[in-house]
Amino acid sequence: MLKVDNVSKLYRVGAFGEKTLRAVHKVSFDIQKGEVVSLIGESGSGKTTIGRMVLRLLPISSGAIWFNDMNVATLKGQALKEYYRKVQGVFQDPFSTFNPIFKADRVFRLVKEEFFPTISSGEWQNKVEQALDAVGLNPGQVLNKFPHQLSGGQLQRFLIARALLLDIELLVADEIISMLDASTRIDVLNLLGELKKTGLSILFVTHDLSLGYYISDKAVILYKGHVVEQGSTDRIFGNPLHPYTQMLMASVPRLDAKWEEELPPANGQENGADAGLTGCVYYGRCPVADLSLGCAQRQPDLQEIAPDHKVACFHYPGLE
Repeated sequence: MLKVDNVSKLYRVGAFGEKTLRAVHKVSFDIQKGEVVSLIGESGSGKTTIGRMVLRLLPISSGAIWFNDMNVATLKGQALKEYYRKVQGVFQDPFSTFNPIFKADRVFRLVKEEFFPTISSGEWQNKVEQALDAVGLNPGQVLNKFPHQLSGGQLQRFLIARALLLDIELLVADEIISMLDASTRIDVLNLLGELKKTGLSILFVTHDLSLGYYISDKAVILYKGHVVEQGSTDRIFGNPLHPYTQMLMASVPRLDAKWEEELPPANGQENGADAGLTGCVYYGRCPVADLSLGCAQRQPDLQEIAPDHKVACFHYPGLE
């Protein structure tokens, strides 16, 4: 369904744009019908940038994004409108999506005006109520309310219902539960799971490993815009291979252990590649970096180590 093929994103930075910042570097993955793929990484890893490129909110610098064999970057006019009938996004802060001076269900009216101008009022009302019911909202309790009268969880469900009105095939969910309380988080996650059963594909963007494990079929681990590990969720979480993935797993808080002071980066610098090195992007923080393997000289390629499990690290056979 969706194929991200060798996609990169460059930004011009500096007072006169004389420098280049590589936010995403040659990222590739695909999403099949009814599949949930998680992009996992810390802030600055490029996961949100990838989601925005899929939604055509940012142009790609190189590579291509394909949706049902269509090059997304080339879509214009009616073809682009049809793309947005099939692909929608929901973002981290639901309150910023709504204009506080309008009632929250104005987002439904805008969908009707743009995509369903000829549908009757009665038919549209039925369609809205079905979409709200699908996300667990009571129309009588949430319609005709201003955003401040609804909770963050209700507003996120509102936005998912808006996407469902279009009979979408792919939902880009960018940190959609990070601002919700714990009890509401599990409700929204379970909602995504139910939508997946109907055939909806989801690109789930998160920094939280536990959420990625709970909801996704496949995981893509990102560091500084590079894919360092990817594969099935069971393989990634059951046998993490890359030192960064292992560090993320070890950083998950435990209820049976008290906090301990974090050790400084292994090689005395936070980001070795950004400090002028041409080697592995994780070199500056890697506890097993080995100069004899070329860790400081070049970036390892992402290669398959086991079925449905790829890693970019010189410590595994075939990556020398």
